[in-house]
Amino acid sequence: MNQGVLEQGVDLQSHNTLRLPGQARWFARITDPDLLPELLEWADSQQLPVQVLGGGSNVVLCSDIHGVVLGIAIRECHWQVLDEDQAILTLGAGENWDTVVRYAASIGYRGLENLALIPGTVGAAPIQNIGAYGRDLSDVFESLDAWDRQQARFRTLGPEECNFGYRDSLFKRDPERFIIVRVRVRLSRSAPFRLDYGELAREVADHADLQQELTPEAIADTVSRIRLAKLPDPAVLPNAGSFFKNPVVDQATGEALRQQFPGLVAHPDPGGLKLAAGWLIEQCGWKGHREAHVGVHSKQALVLIHHGNGTGAELLALAGRIREDVRARFGVTLEIEPRLIGNEG
Repeated sequence: MNQGVLEQGVDLQSHNTLRLPGQARWFARITDPDLLPELLEWADSQQLPVQVLGGGSNVVLCSDIHGVVLGIAIRECHWQVLDEDQAILTLGAGENWDTVVRYAASIGYRGLENLALIPGTVGAAPIQNIGAYGRDLSDVFESLDAWDRQQARFRTLGPEECNFGYRDSLFKRDPERFIIVRVRVRLSRSAPFRLDYGELAREVADHADLQQELTPEAIADTVSRIRLAKLPDPAVLPNAGSFFKNPVVDQATGEALRQQFPGLVAHPDPGGLKLAAGWLIEQCGWKGHREAHVGVHSKQALVLIHHGNGTGAELLALAGRIREDVRARFGVTLEIEPRLIGNEG
């Protein structure tokens, strides 16, 4: 085993955007996929669990990690032009997601612009099937390469094999098996924009200049402006973005809730109605709530924040009380979106 890639006793506070405390017994920064087989073989021989960490933007660190943490830092970016309209963009799992979105938009390719300013790395995107403003990664996903720990080999998986769902995928349901090293998206210069969702639709309708010059870059700018107005910068106020998924209820349940709560914020969904979790939380009085070390953002109730000197257990206790209140008032169960790692994960 090449011990040069391994560090002992690494502080993980700077490796997660919630800035929660924790230490990795072993840490390896992976810049080359070919490092994985030997490293994983060594971890198995030492009976050490392995935890993958990208940008740490969608995780709750619950404790020290008594195993090996893999910091995925694989950089790669190249195009396969298919024709005058379509191209496949291949990306290393360690690339910054927003940087990729802005790069593709700047040269006129459509498909990623609604996903601007989502924090994290490319490798994390398929795990959550990230999405925003009516678009999901799965809408443009082509394939990915991953190390399959069960089969001890690299594999290429297409959309059907990834089994994408709403903020869900094969990789989220079986987190120990795959380590994503490369992702491909299929983009177009002429695909229709998706501009009919929530705040983005209102912003476009209110700005005639935007309607006259609809470009991927202009839409990415607009999405970024909307997000910055209501979501805190993790570098300033530690958070993991949306802490709860927007729950989906069947049509009958949704209509009953609308009758009882006329101001209910919801959007059509193939499963019925997708409810705005932030609105549900706000109606329960949690928006802007602060405890000693953790709290709820004052502008967006969907975002839980860490004020410093707190723990993952404190944050999860707060989340639990919020979930109980929403369930009691609306009969809806919120699901935590970030991945829990450590003793609670």
